[in-house]
Amino acid sequence: MSVQTWWIVLCIVAVLNIAAWIITAAALARRHDQFFLAEQHQQQRWMLWLSAAYVAGCSFRSFLPRIDLERVCLLQSELSNMVVGRSVATVAELCFIAQGALLLYHAGSKTSVRFVSTVALLLVPIIAVAEGASWYAILSKNYFGHVLENSIWTLSAMLLLACFVLLWPHSNRKQRYFLTAMMVFAISYIVFMTNVDVPMYWTRWNAELESGMEFLSLHQGILDASRPCDVNFNWNIWRMEIPWMTLYFTVAVWFSILLAHFPRWDYRTN
Repeated sequence: MSVQTWWIVLCIVAVLNIAAWIITAAALARRHDQFFLAEQHQQQRWMLWLSAAYVAGCSFRSFLPRIDLERVCLLQSELSNMVVGRSVATVAELCFIAQGALLLYHAGSKTSVRFVSTVALLLVPIIAVAEGASWYAILSKNYFGHVLENSIWTLSAMLLLACFVLLWPHSNRKQRYFLTAMMVFAISYIVFMTNVDVPMYWTRWNAELESGMEFLSLHQGILDASRPCDVNFNWNIWRMEIPWMTLYFTVAVWFSILLAHFPRWDYRTN
């Protein structure tokens, strides 16, 4: 598969993801009378709108893929520079983790599992630190920022997985189907991050250190990341980015939409 073919597929999936979100919103509105007004559906509406932000952000990044530290992209436009792309990604990723935090907060408060409630409060601040590390990497061109960022995301996935396990005894059959899907996603994510993503950035960081590369200052980084990107369809440049981007803009988006259908823990079940 060429980079151009991969990009076309990514754009098609992005359009389908937007359609899937619209169908989800319509389905929730049909299923519940006064869904967009009723107080009891407030959390689910938050889930839906947070998902909308994530779907929009991932669609934007699918249409305009980029490799941040290399300043490479596939389409030259005013929106293709690294500062714009990272800003979109930051908002989208904070919305995605906010979905997880909202789910845990709801479930933890209904089941009185203190660990779950505590993690719910910590998730967004933890990922805010990860976003800061990502910005540091992009502006300085230091891959250690990406090592730190993705390690923090992996830690967050581990915390989420632990919460899903703790919620299992307090869940009914429908909730357990949902938790099973969440646990499969979390485990798959952890395996991918620890075996592919974090080692990739660790290797790149070590290569930077061995080459004696000088990292950019904040001022230099802002100027450099704000310039137009370099269009390049070379497979060797993109081949290491394609696996994580493909999973990020497909499977992660689908789970974000799925979270809008989260079952409510309105009562305690054993």
